[in-house]
Amino acid sequence: MRTKDKILETGLRLFSKKGYLGATTKEIAKAAGIAEITLFRHFPSKEKLFEEVINTHSFLPALKGLLPEIAGLSYEEGLELIAKRFLDSLTERKDLVRIMHSEMHRYTEKIHRIYHSFIDEMFKTLASYFAEMQKKRILRVFDTELGARVFLGMFFSYFDAENFLLLKKYRRTDTDIIVREFVTIFIKGTER
Repeated sequence: MRTKDKILETGLRLFSKKGYLGATTKEIAKAAGIAEITLFRHFPSKEKLFEEVINTHSFLPALKGLLPEIAGLSYEEGLELIAKRFLDSLTERKDLVRIMHSEMHRYTEKIHRIYHSFIDEMFKTLASYFAEMQKKRILRVFDTELGARVFLGMFFSYFDAENFLLLKKYRRTDTDIIVREFVTIFIKGTER
């Protein structure tokens, strides 16, 4: 494994365990088996490392990779695939999501910008899919970025409630059923 990849993997693990504020570059370097100066050769600051961890290990790369894959699917099938992969991504990174939730009010403005930039890019990427569907006259005209926020927001709210608020103790519903129902609700509001 390349040094940069090792640093990113270790950064993900420690940020997920200790949070951005709790993990130090010294700890990350030590856990990666490198000197701290080596970490700084690859990432000039802890913020840059965090930004790269978020951009590399978030749903964004998966979403960008999905767009060509869903091009040949129906609107419903495409949305279901996006939703399932989004929920899978959140589940895989549950510890990081939990830590970010708990630390959000303590982050510096710089970290907020990194986080919002990543979120905005995710919305723009999904919005481009909706815009393409509008060009094909499959969807009615609506603000595609707002549509992306609504779509991903439904699934994030479900994930958040199940994993953090209700702790999977309230009326457990099969995820496939949730995906189908949420997608159907969204389709009814966006199709022509």
